[in-house]
Amino acid sequence: MLYMVIERFRQGAATVGERFRESGRMMPEGLVYHASWVEPGGSRCFQIMEAPDRELLHVWIGRWNDLVDFEIIPVVTSAEFWSNFASET
Repeated sequence: MLYMVIERFRQGAATVGERFRESGRMMPEGLVYHASWVEPGGSRCFQIMEAPDRELLHVWIGRWNDLVDFEIIPVVTSAEFWSNFASET
């Protein structure tokens, strides 16, 4: 399953960036990072992650939630959505 993860940096990007440089993404086995985008002001990051089980996201979040607030949104690709949409109508 794909997830859009919206991160809101509580203390700004510098603190998050420092931990990332020191420790990397700190993802558990099985969680896959696809891509990310950061707002120009550095207050939010948008990531596409993939996991067979949402629990893997919670393990990862537990390693960052002292610095970041998270919103997790399950998503599908546009192609997958429209393929399923066409077959349902």
